[in-house]
Amino acid sequence: MLSMTGYGKGEYKEGGIELTCEIKTVNNRYLDVSVKAPRIFTAYEDVIRTLVREKLTRGHADVFVSCKDKRERPAALVPDMQLAASYVAAATALKAAFPALADDVTLTSVLRFPDVLKQDEQAAADEELLSALKKALSEALDNLNRMRRTEGEKLKADMLSRMDSIEALAKEIAARAPKVAEEYRKKLEERVREYLKDANADEGRLLTEVAVFADRSNIDEELTRLFSHISQFRSICEEGIVGRKLDFLVQEFNREANTTCSKSNDIEITRTGLALKNEIEKVREQVQNLE
Repeated sequence: MLSMTGYGKGEYKEGGIELTCEIKTVNNRYLDVSVKAPRIFTAYEDVIRTLVREKLTRGHADVFVSCKDKRERPAALVPDMQLAASYVAAATALKAAFPALADDVTLTSVLRFPDVLKQDEQAAADEELLSALKKALSEALDNLNRMRRTEGEKLKADMLSRMDSIEALAKEIAARAPKVAEEYRKKLEERVREYLKDANADEGRLLTEVAVFADRSNIDEELTRLFSHISQFRSICEEGIVGRKLDFLVQEFNREANTTCSKSNDIEITRTGLALKNEIEKVREQVQNLE
């Protein structure tokens, strides 16, 4: 079981390359990957996202990459032709305006103009740098999943503990449910005697009324499904990626709890049902943190 929240860091320091990858993940319904890296890795963003998708299935992941390349190698320079042309055009216009000035515009002087030559960062992203990126990112993902697994086990322990509480509350309701119809019959008889006083009540009509009430307030099916959901929840918790399964199952928990409260017509069952719904909501909040 994995939490969707975690942090992982990976580093690569060899051959003059110092590269660090950091990953921070938070809850999200689907997998969303955001990459923040130097321009040198612009062409590698799909590679980064592919590696992340191999290790994550849900959550929002922020990937941060920093790099220092201290290798000795010739710089890849690219001339900005449009900027150079603008400088030359400006120099030509000045020459026409001031013909008496000496003309010293040469190729060498144009190369000295600001930003005419720029380092091609894309060309600098070679195979060695890509390999360093993959190794640092893989280490970061492994550390991230280690932390997420630890957090997931804590969530699992908490949810299973709450599942014990849910089961205990469901058993309280199950023990109380058979008494509801009998208590309703007694109250109905007392009310009828109070109204009719010395007249004899129609026993058959009373029994019919009680039977209708018992049928309308019967929650046996809801309780049976609720106990089944508890068993399924515990079984699913032993699997790996369980977030979506448990999310759907908790919705079923809520449906049975709501129906139980609405059908019971008993203040004690309603009170216990509200406590049951409170525990289910706490489980639902924890499930939202699971991958």
